Amino acid sequence: DCERCQCHSADKRTAILYSLLSQNLRHSQNLRHSQNLRHSPTQQRCLCQQRRTVCLRTPHLTCQAASNVLVKTVSFMKNLPSFHLLPREDQLLLLDRCWVPLFLLGLVQEMVTFEVMETPAPSMLKKILLDGQSKRQEPERTQPTLAAVQQLQRCLNTFWNLDLSPKEYAYLKGAILFNPDIPGLRAALYIDSLQQEAQRALQEVVQPLHPKDQGRFAHILLISSTLKSIPPSLITDLFFRPVIGDADIVELLGEMLQERTGWAAGA
Repeated sequence: DCERCQCHSADKRTAILYSLLSQNLRHSQNLRHSQNLRHSPTQQRCLCQQRRTVCLRTPHLTCQAASNVLVKTVSFMKNLPSFHLLPREDQLLLLDRCWVPLFLLGLVQEMVTFEVMETPAPSMLKKILLDGQSKRQEPERTQPTLAAVQQLQRCLNTFWNLDLSPKEYAYLKGAILFNPDIPGLRAALYIDSLQQEAQRALQEVVQPLHPKDQGRFAHILLISSTLKSIPPSLITDLFFRPVIGDADIVELLGEMLQERTGWAAGA
């Protein structure tokens, strides 16, 4: 790691100030020295680049597209008769744990792309200058990091390369939704049978579509497991926080699910 990097310092203000001072110092040096410094191997390995916060370049368009995908994700759950047969508590648990990977599959299927840009620097300076005053205020909203967004984009690109058919998407979503390993499920055995059924249906679709690719089914399941590595906080902060503010997205999804499933009051 870069020896001059202050990312791991306990004093975050020192790290930011060091970066600002270093930047001014580089500008005051001659052009050749600045170019050598920027392109040195040590500078490229510095973790500071990956710790920078980012935001959507076109939040209005991207958030609208993401919201449409999220609505379709909830509709997918509501349109499954087997999902309706589950206890309400199990439906909420599955929703809580599975909405992110299902949403990400929706982004891939709908070919939703997005670009990010670095969070404007003045926000960091403001945090430094008002640090003493903000201690008694509510903490600022978290911002996605460049490293986290890059991991998300790599995951999406991997699925795009698979070029799944509509039926493959449908059965893979079912295999992801019916996850019997979620703690607290009342109908875990039934959910396990639903997952096995979805996986069998997926395999039956994959084999005739790709007869020469014997490992495609296992490859799809393996890659789908990477969706679980994407934290819900990243998806919420990146795509939905600008729209819903401080609201709990899982509660909002639960209300969307309840609107049309017709849950009985005492169910």
